[in-house]
Amino acid sequence: MSDKPGIVVTGASGRMGQTLVKLILASDHWQLVGCIERAGSPWLGRDMGEALGTGVLGQIITDDPLPSFARARAVVDFTSPEASVNFAKLAAQARLVHVVGTTGLAPDHHRALDLAAPHAVIIQAGNMSLGVNLLTRLTQKVAQALDLDWDIEVVEAHHRLKVDAPSGTALMLGEAAAQGRGTTLQDAKTPSRDGITGARTPGSIGFSAIRGGDIVGEHDVIFATSGERLVLRHIATDRAIFARGALKAAQWGLAQKPGRYDMMDVLGL
Repeated sequence: MSDKPGIVVTGASGRMGQTLVKLILASDHWQLVGCIERAGSPWLGRDMGEALGTGVLGQIITDDPLPSFARARAVVDFTSPEASVNFAKLAAQARLVHVVGTTGLAPDHHRALDLAAPHAVIIQAGNMSLGVNLLTRLTQKVAQALDLDWDIEVVEAHHRLKVDAPSGTALMLGEAAAQGRGTTLQDAKTPSRDGITGARTPGSIGFSAIRGGDIVGEHDVIFATSGERLVLRHIATDRAIFARGALKAAQWGLAQKPGRYDMMDVLGL
């Protein structure tokens, strides 16, 4: 029996799920104790190792998280907003560290996570990479330093299969810019433009989304004024950076008290 803490991967058949499983299998810190998929997935009933082509693991992919959660200390969750809310309730009951990398969360989903947080460590972020979180803090600081003569645009690009826009990372960057200006993203946000939109509203934060090919993730925060532009950029070329960040967050969460955290907490930023 391994003395390493058990960890569960939800959305195991997805790109992030497969990457997480491979990193966990190679890790000195974790023992894989569960692989969860949605009901009706063609992956159900398969051995995770055989599905990945790495040989039999003895980990059968299932849509029932309860047995796995009972053996685990943490769960890493890159699924859908509705699924993440359901996993949060179960993780809270089992007192697990719940790392949520799911994007597209609406205010009601965040409220549901808040309700679970008094009973479990919940670490949720629109992006788990170190570089992106540094970019987020820089965005806040630059927005704080520049006045409303500087327009702010967030431009993001992802692969053709991504279903939500703007990306969770783009919204995280927009929120940081809004905080730097002493406002909220809800008040400042301008969605993608189409047709005759009129002149830009001073102080607004604009968003543009590009979808195509196999782009892992690119984010630009553009500060533009008359005569000059400042561009902060992050380019991801390997989605393993997000998986490594999520596992770092899970490890950090083992030593924390129940509550709601993000990657800024994990990284001490």
